[in-house]
Amino acid sequence: MGLDVPVLTIATANVNGIRAALKRGMGQWLETRAPDVLLLQEVRAPEGLLGDLLPTDRWDLAHAESDAKGRAGVAIASRLPMSAIRINLDQGVATNTGRWVEADLELPGEDGAPARTLTVVSAYLHSGTVGTPSMDEKYAFLELVTARLAQIAADGGLAVVAGDLNIAHREVDIKNWKGNRTSAGFLPEERAYVDRWLELGWRDLGRDLGGEGPGPFTWWSWRGKAFDNDAGWRIDYQLATPALAQSARTATVDRADAYDQRWSDHAPLVVEYHL
Repeated sequence: MGLDVPVLTIATANVNGIRAALKRGMGQWLETRAPDVLLLQEVRAPEGLLGDLLPTDRWDLAHAESDAKGRAGVAIASRLPMSAIRINLDQGVATNTGRWVEADLELPGEDGAPARTLTVVSAYLHSGTVGTPSMDEKYAFLELVTARLAQIAADGGLAVVAGDLNIAHREVDIKNWKGNRTSAGFLPEERAYVDRWLELGWRDLGRDLGGEGPGPFTWWSWRGKAFDNDAGWRIDYQLATPALAQSARTATVDRADAYDQRWSDHAPLVVEYHL
């Protein structure tokens, strides 16, 4: 399964159930956009079915199912061959399954040089609800994520961690930030984790290449007029190591043209890398 590099397109999307997304038109977006690497969250499908929906003659697949049926689930679909797959950060905790999958992809070397490795991660962090155990689960998982990000960053290689992180980092990342200062996803304690990741050297490409904001947002509630009024949150990210970030050229949110053309409550974030 070969691919001509140096231009590599990586898309991340919370599909809110891949079967439902495909029924709503995700397949047409996929054919038109034609990413080289597709990072999915909230897949909500068993292993075998994912292979039927994303045929293995076209994609190399890595999938982390959730222990809770019909919940979470993350996947990587790549047109580059995978040399290694790592699933979950803590397999002993049921609430953390289906939230993290890593794959090492093989990039062809330049001018006869040895092949290079690109590590890609599809991540789906807990949404959390203030005052409930789900927030404790979120913070515990954030600690695991931070430790893993430190390990990957220390390697100094090419890596991207992408997905629905369920945290709006700054005021420009949420339309109604004043009304959500005590809401999960915009708590100071949550936002501080993103600060820590950036201090480790990770680059937030959606912000670096998307301007100073507000937005571009990546999630809007299905309810009311949130989408029509662009009352959204920027909670989907592509975080890249410095070695990879220097090759990033564009970051685009593929926002649907109209409410009835959405195939998820999230929009894909697509980054083009010139390697």
